[in-house]
Amino acid sequence: MEPARVVVTGIGAVSAAGVGIEALWWAARTGKSCVAEANLPHEGSNRVKIAAQLKTFQPEDFIDPKVLPYCDRFSQFALVAADEALAQAGLDRGRRLGGRVGVVIGTAVGGITTIDELCFVELVMKGRTDPLAVPRIMGSAAASQVGMRYGCTGPTFGVTSACASGAQAIGIGAFLVRAGVVDQAIVGGSDSTITALNIRAWETLRVLTPDRSRPFSAGRNGMVLGEGAAVFLIESERSARQRGAAPLAEIAGYGTSSDACDIVRPDAEGAATAMRLAIEDAGLDPDGIDYVNAHGTGTVANDIAEADALGRIFGRRLRELPVSSTKPVHGHTLGAAGAVELAVTIMAMREGTAPPTINWLGPDPKVDIDPVPNEARRVPMRAALSNSFAFGGINACLVVTRAE
Repeated sequence: MEPARVVVTGIGAVSAAGVGIEALWWAARTGKSCVAEANLPHEGSNRVKIAAQLKTFQPEDFIDPKVLPYCDRFSQFALVAADEALAQAGLDRGRRLGGRVGVVIGTAVGGITTIDELCFVELVMKGRTDPLAVPRIMGSAAASQVGMRYGCTGPTFGVTSACASGAQAIGIGAFLVRAGVVDQAIVGGSDSTITALNIRAWETLRVLTPDRSRPFSAGRNGMVLGEGAAVFLIESERSARQRGAAPLAEIAGYGTSSDACDIVRPDAEGAATAMRLAIEDAGLDPDGIDYVNAHGTGTVANDIAEADALGRIFGRRLRELPVSSTKPVHGHTLGAAGAVELAVTIMAMREGTAPPTINWLGPDPKVDIDPVPNEARRVPMRAALSNSFAFGGINACLVVTRAE
């Protein structure tokens, strides 16, 4: 049996820009940074005070009060993004979707906001531990909550691959649809990481900037943590056609690899391998890619390694290929990054607009790429590549093409 083509029929997002895919895309396209001083539930010893944080989110506006006590913030984000995606795809929340629908949601740290609260209550306040903490903390909680909300009895699980988690979840879900295991899958990534303890942990690695993230720029000095989720309803082309659903894009290629070198330092060959596999899986060659949404964290080592990897794939053409990072806008959302950035990539392709890499000061001679500096650019796109590279040397890349 020939593998099914996999299309996206719904996209939902929650980000520091607000609730909804339109808020995320507007911020990315216009280069409106969502980074500001963080509001932390408990003060810590962290010196970095900024983050891309959603400060206006009220979960009780979206989630049933009987369900909410079981949901860490990362699960709340996933549920809200899933609601938007499935509504856009034309699926009725009141109908149980059954065994031909799977759920795969990636996260890097799961219920870390619950852990932070537990530590404070137990160790500082000497208070009573919440008996519902365990269902909130577990990394599969978002996938389970989404599956229960929509009555999905097909394969349902979480993916934890550090900052590649969201992209891995989408790629695995697409493989399930291709293979005919399911007709539809709810896929994506979600993380909420803005706690003093987590910021301090990343700060001690010396990868956080105290002011502005500047991917691929001279003078870059680190990344900014963010929070959010992006969720997609993907399905076989046949399923979408039978339902009369309009595809937004096609998930044409997925590639994944492991550096097997260093737990924190990126390896250009591993990243290049994942890109190559994704492009080949899409039935394209590198010349067929019109835009790259880079992992682009703004750290010195990551940006050099990613530029090296891109050069191994695109050669001389790299100087003319638009490659941008939107992390200075919505922050590095860790396990949600691959999903959030794929949502941006699909919107960019649909509008024919490459979002800018903001805060760019000038070229770095070790990073020989076109980063779409500071202002969006009109770029006709038929195919785009989204990169996610993680600690642990796990790489995941996705190719999306225009839906015919």
